[in-house]
Amino acid sequence: MANVTIAVNTSSSDVEYDGSGATWMPISPANDYLVFSAGSDAVDDGLSIPTQSQLIQAGVILTGVETIVDRYFLADVSYNLLREIHLMGNQDTQYVMAFDFDDSTATEPVLELWDDANLNTITGTSLGAGTSSNSWWRGICTTTSSSGADWSGVTMAGSADGRFLYLNDGDGPLIAADTLYCNLKIVVPSTASTGANTTPKFAVKYTSN
Repeated sequence: MANVTIAVNTSSSDVEYDGSGATWMPISPANDYLVFSAGSDAVDDGLSIPTQSQLIQAGVILTGVETIVDRYFLADVSYNLLREIHLMGNQDTQYVMAFDFDDSTATEPVLELWDDANLNTITGTSLGAGTSSNSWWRGICTTTSSSGADWSGVTMAGSADGRFLYLNDGDGPLIAADTLYCNLKIVVPSTASTGANTTPKFAVKYTSN
């Protein structure tokens, strides 16, 4: 049975998982979470995980113009630290978020986004308030190449066709242990009029041999 370890690259080196010169931090699915922010004196790399009030104060301001968020963090709960994911976002990078499988799979692994662990609704503001095409989340598979500059990717929300990522770049199941990659970004639409303080759930789905 294939098991997967999920990790993010918190260095500025675009180097593969466990490669020399990069710092890959495993994510604890039950505890850790991602933060997107404009940043502030209280929301920055290496600081304690901020309070909800501090996060709101450092939030991205709605201006009536489409805004691409440029700062992303891992909230490392076990150490109570924010760790900036320097390569995540609207930039030409490849080794940002890793999915390390220790065996082959029977189906291609996919990455989905949902409101909560029940994996059955996408009503949150950042997921498009029920309309997946309006989701703020974008994703792109970077297993075989970097994302490219100013990439478009997939608008992510739920499991409808075109709203999730094939992590093996559409090449099917893994025939052996392998590491897959993706990049993510938040694009706040110009029509957004309601802020979002939500924690959507990532789901990595696959079946084992």
